[in-house]
Amino acid sequence: MSRSAHKQRLVEFLETIRRPEVPLDTFDERDGLVSSGLIDSLALLQIIDFLEAEYGMDFSTTGVDPDQISSIAEILDLIERQTA
Repeated sequence: MSRSAHKQRLVEFLETIRRPEVPLDTFDERDGLVSSGLIDSLALLQIIDFLEAEYGMDFSTTGVDPDQISSIAEILDLIERQTA
């Protein structure tokens, strides 16, 4: 699957968990998800669940580095590393 396909799937997911007052279409992929107000910190757990379910990632042994899921670009980089 290409990076753009991963991005499309991720953006579709983020649409379901984002704060309604922050439009995703004005959001740059390098913007911080929490710092920009797109999501709250609890939504990071939903992103982890999404990555585990969608891509078979297992964070139970490695843990999660918050920097790896801080932006759309960082999440896409993580997906590419984990699925390569």
